[in-house]
Amino acid sequence: MIELAPRSASPIARFGGQPIAIAAAALFIVVLGASSIALWRAYTGSAPETDRAVATRQLQARAAQASEQLVEKTKGLEATQQESIDQLQVVQDQLLTVRRLLAAQQTDTRKLSEQVGTLTEAIDGLRQSFASAQASEPSAAPTSRKRTAKAKPRSSSRTANRSRAKSRG
Repeated sequence: MIELAPRSASPIARFGGQPIAIAAAALFIVVLGASSIALWRAYTGSAPETDRAVATRQLQARAAQASEQLVEKTKGLEATQQESIDQLQVVQDQLLTVRRLLAAQQTDTRKLSEQVGTLTEAIDGLRQSFASAQASEPSAAPTSRKRTAKAKPRSSSRTANRSRAKSRG
């Protein structure tokens, strides 16, 4: 008959008689794995540790460069902002000057409007006085002037006709 091992027995118990052989096999597998890794690294020429160190240094250098660029851009923005503030102050000063000039022009315009009003009143007064002076003059005087102006050419033509008649006769 076949003897059955009790179920409570561990798998290590099966190898119980040869622990040195198991340890030697495990050591051989570990040495074989380590030597294959060493050969693979030597064949490819790269080691992950050095690659990681190089990558870390590159990342640090990039981070430092990005930081420097940010500092430069920040300084540029500060300078641009200061220029904008200066230009805004200049524009505000110009606006204030324009407002003062506009106020002065409005004052001058008011003065000129008052003067034009005064002159208009004076002209209206002169027109009224001229109209009243014309109305007070006799109406015959302007017509007599017209008659005398017309009469003079007639009289001069009459005298010319008389002198011609005398010379003929």
